[in-house]
Amino acid sequence: MKTALLICPGRGTYNAPELGTLARHFPDAALMARFDTLRAAAGQETLTALDGADRFALSRHARGDNASALIYAATIGDALSINGERVRVVAVTGNSMGWYSALACGGAVSPEAGFAIANTMGRLMQAALIGGQLVYPWMDGDWNPDPARKTALLTLVGDIAARPGLALSLSIDLGGLLVLAGDAAGLAAFEAAVPPVQDRYPMRLANHAAFHTALQAPVAAQGRAALPDSLFGPPRLPLIDGRGQIWWPGADSPADLRAYTLGIQVVEPFDFTAAIRTAAREFAPDLFIVTGPGTTLGGAVAQSLICARWRGLGSRQDFRLLQDREPVLIAMGRDDQRALVAMPGPGSAP
Repeated sequence: MKTALLICPGRGTYNAPELGTLARHFPDAALMARFDTLRAAAGQETLTALDGADRFALSRHARGDNASALIYAATIGDALSINGERVRVVAVTGNSMGWYSALACGGAVSPEAGFAIANTMGRLMQAALIGGQLVYPWMDGDWNPDPARKTALLTLVGDIAARPGLALSLSIDLGGLLVLAGDAAGLAAFEAAVPPVQDRYPMRLANHAAFHTALQAPVAAQGRAALPDSLFGPPRLPLIDGRGQIWWPGADSPADLRAYTLGIQVVEPFDFTAAIRTAAREFAPDLFIVTGPGTTLGGAVAQSLICARWRGLGSRQDFRLLQDREPVLIAMGRDDQRALVAMPGPGSAP
């Protein structure tokens, strides 16, 4: 049996190729019915209807009040599908919104409570839609770390933020990418100051607010008012948060976990790179399993392992050689890799 870190993805991972993911893979029809009931009671479109649509629509599926629930459900479904005879999950983490999923996968909240948290915060974020996000790399296309470049970019962000009337800050440290967030003027100033690279960046993220910044303080306050202490309990598995800190079973209070989740986690930068580094060094898992939907988080996981010099990795080529020899990164959104860790077919939840 292999040990594994379970990694829960955040926003931006349910796209056109993922349409129908829940119908194909979600293993517990009764749980999906409960999710749909919670959505219907809130006057929202059900996940069954969204996932079963004839076509993907960015304006419908990618908006926060829908995307958060779809991504959460896909993550929970994949976590339930892991073959416990092959894999033993030793810790759980997530990227950004994936922290809410991690709470449920790690047993700190029930699947229904986690759904309430993810769905509520997604709805509040969408209603407020404060600011926006963009992505810019500090590694090159071969994933060679360039710490001086990263420092220079973060210095630029600080310089822009210091200008009167502009807001800009680090939102997520995402492997070889910096996810920046701010108001329209702050984002535009950064875009004007950096050269385009890799034919993609700087890249604005549609339907994304200024997550993990002080601009989200009103949303955090609304979340605390809407989500009671009773939703939270002690984790069953170690949880690694957006600071790279570990929440150990029996060592931290549910009240503290709620305070972090609906406070610091919303308004301060999320260091996904640190979370992966902590997992690699503290738990030494055999596998890093990224649940669905999608596969886009895999690159950030690999880049984070390179940043940590895990197993001596120093570049994209190093990682590819390791992955070809002994797969360590499993993306459940890929059918070939999913088969290595999941039980076959819906209806086979543990």
